[in-house]
Amino acid sequence: MTEASSATEASRGTILVVNGPNLNLLGTREPEKYGTSTLADVEQLAINAAEAHGFSVDCVQSNHEGDLLDAIHDARTNAVGIVINAGAFTHTSVALRDALAAVSLPAVEVHITNVHQREEFRHHSYLSPVCSAVIVGAGVQGYKLAIDYLASVL
Repeated sequence: MTEASSATEASRGTILVVNGPNLNLLGTREPEKYGTSTLADVEQLAINAAEAHGFSVDCVQSNHEGDLLDAIHDARTNAVGIVINAGAFTHTSVALRDALAAVSLPAVEVHITNVHQREEFRHHSYLSPVCSAVIVGAGVQGYKLAIDYLASVL
């Protein structure tokens, strides 16, 4: 599991940014679909967006579902909101859905591509019903939009 945190501790609290499987390959994985921004670029975008609103960010990426579950569980005591791009786990993981519901924090589901223009199996999300908002197809700017949204409701 990789983690990156904002250098500045903000007064309004911490937003957890969760990235699931294969997102560590951003920048090289199918750039025609996902663009050329790397995971480090996405994390810096999230840090900058959060700091503009007085928040800090903790970023977690893992290809292992259990690591993502642990990060969400930990958010109960160390975060005020969650931005999650669960990758393919979006369409398969009841466990991530249940974890998001259990922590009772506002969460925003993000997808870099418009999943509704893709394969049929990507049209269903287990996470959407327990998220406050869903952002699809805005590229990596979806992370900034998600943080802007959380800042407006927190």
